Amino acid sequence: MEIRLDGKVCVVTGASSGIGAAIAKELVDCGARVVATGVDQAGIARLAKDLGPSCMPVVADVTKRGDMEALYKTIGNTFGRLDVVVANAGVGANAPLGEITDEKFSHVIDTNLRGVLYTVQPALRLLKAGASVILIGSTASVDAPPTMSVYGAAKAGLRAFTTTWIKDTKGSGVRINMLSPGAIDTPSLRKALDAEHDEGKIRALGERSPLGRIGKPEEIANVVAFLASEAASFIHGAEIFVDGGLKV
Repeated sequence: MEIRLDGKVCVVTGASSGIGAAIAKELVDCGARVVATGVDQAGIARLAKDLGPSCMPVVADVTKRGDMEALYKTIGNTFGRLDVVVANAGVGANAPLGEITDEKFSHVIDTNLRGVLYTVQPALRLLKAGASVILIGSTASVDAPPTMSVYGAAKAGLRAFTTTWIKDTKGSGVRINMLSPGAIDTPSLRKALDAEHDEGKIRALGERSPLGRIGKPEEIANVVAFLASEAASFIHGAEIFVDGGLKV
């Protein structure tokens, strides 16, 4: 089955690298026009240059309501509508119980929860029947590793957003789903593992998976494109784990 998103207008947050960049590329490859956002101006600019005229870069911080309101004003003025919202921006902060500071707690919660609210809520006025909202969660929402309790709690909160927001938007025709990746080979994961140049750590992490490896950003992007398409027209309020069976 070939996924086509011809003419659809999409916004992807946290698109400067890793999973977000892969999602933006896949959506463009499927025929969509993508508004790529993030706080890394240079990263967003590089992505837009690589993807060409179908990708519009907009620097915006998901934790700032004013930035996101301005983003959607720009989208409305430019395109007049919005078909797909991918709330991908997220951060982690390691700290075991007893060492969780206010700063770390606020950093994770502000980006992973408040940021998703600010990404989705002001987009509603541009979304029509058939639109798709995709929240990027994590397997940490059900099985967070040691020191990642705040991150896991934030991602679990996205499940509550998903199951409640589909009731809040009943009758709108807008679908809302959650995609929860497992370990994915991104620069941020390698940095967190201190494994930028240590393939042994990556292999060891992959050996925990029934597939015997960690995932690729493109494998997350493929599922996002599916959820954004008409092929997923009756999938609503779901959480899809894309983790190579790790959660099992």
